[in-house]
Amino acid sequence: MSKKSLEQRSESDSFGSIKLPNWAYWGAQTERAAKNFTVSPLRIPRALLKALVLIKHSAALTNAALGLLDKRLAQAIAGAASEILEGNWNEHFPVDVFQTGSGTSWNMNVNEVIANRANELLGEKRGKKFPVHPNDHVNKGQSSNDVIPSAINISNRLELENLIKALKLLEKELGNKTDQFSDIIKIGRTHLQDAVPLTLGQEFSGYFYQIKKNTERILSVFPHLEELPLGGTAVGTGINTHAQFAKLIIKRLARYTRIPFRETENKFHAIAARDVQVELMGSLNTLACSLMKIANDLRFLASGPRAGIAEIELPPLQPGSSIMPGKINPVIPEMVIQVCAHIMGKAVSVSIAGQTGPLDLQIMQPLIAYETLSSLHLLSNTINAFAERCIKGIKAHAENCRAFVENSLALATPLALKIGYDNASKIAQRAYQENKTVKQVALEEGVVTNQEAEIIFNPKKML
Repeated sequence: MSKKSLEQRSESDSFGSIKLPNWAYWGAQTERAAKNFTVSPLRIPRALLKALVLIKHSAALTNAALGLLDKRLAQAIAGAASEILEGNWNEHFPVDVFQTGSGTSWNMNVNEVIANRANELLGEKRGKKFPVHPNDHVNKGQSSNDVIPSAINISNRLELENLIKALKLLEKELGNKTDQFSDIIKIGRTHLQDAVPLTLGQEFSGYFYQIKKNTERILSVFPHLEELPLGGTAVGTGINTHAQFAKLIIKRLARYTRIPFRETENKFHAIAARDVQVELMGSLNTLACSLMKIANDLRFLASGPRAGIAEIELPPLQPGSSIMPGKINPVIPEMVIQVCAHIMGKAVSVSIAGQTGPLDLQIMQPLIAYETLSSLHLLSNTINAFAERCIKGIKAHAENCRAFVENSLALATPLALKIGYDNASKIAQRAYQENKTVKQVALEEGVVTNQEAEIIFNPKKML
């Protein structure tokens, strides 16, 4: 460690003086938080940091436009914020996810880093709080209580763009398989027992539609995330902020992100509750259920290759056993299943957190921010991998599909229209006991002619 990295400086806050690294752009409040909250390796999600810095950038320029902040200071604040947005100074945000429930420590961390860097840009030294003050200037017109929920909404909404792209890719690959397998007739299965035939394409169309509906469900959350409580400050009343601040800063944020953010209709609700994140995680929980169902189905359909269903073949990606040579496992579906279980747990976590907003402030916001953003990031990566490394390369074993259909007792179903349910059941039972096809037994018992059998037992007529 270099001598410079060991140098310290003193800063003060309402609790008094505290030592911190001289190289750090953070200040006294961040240093206290970094020491108080040391329970996990988790730090502020990058997407949330971006949203917070966007708010500070926009707030400085808005306050300058309203004549509330010297333009020179506003430009320095905006300049420091831009540096962070470009990926600089990431190591200067040391506060744990598990911290004060309002997220005040994150808000002050951003305020202090921007203030110190802005002062350097103005030719002053870090740690002096002059000419730019973290509270009086960077946080002007704001409170942690309206900034943090706004940042969560903004970051969720921005990250959802990647998830929608991933879902569209998965839709595309499932749609391709729907078309590719449209002529392959296979046996249906209900309760994991033989059922009437369908095509493999029809089966995949069900998966396609599941994902399509999940995409629509998630898109329906977008307008709710686009409502921001900026301007509400501490409890929603807007104390210590300009009457036009909310309108102007949100307009600026909307222009910068090209997302139609707007002022929430009721700031008291938007500060005291995080219902929209509970709603978002509800839609992600549904998506996780769908993905788990699809992944499990693919494992069943690809089981074997000699002693299972083996109607499809998944792309072989790696050896599947340390002891059994030649074994290949459905690794991507299994990865998807584990991710889905993880997301379901996160949805429960956010549901519990969403209930914890006593009176006028939600007090589990850092956890909500982490769980929603990590879920979005993980799901986007997982779905891309599922589409590219699994769905895209699936092949059909048409001969196995055909054999299952020909031997299935479910072919007695159309026979029931001619001879009745009870008689068709007897034929099915005999076929099972004698290891014959339903068609063979029906012909032997003379309940159908050869010509009728070709029509009744033609699987194409059953689709």
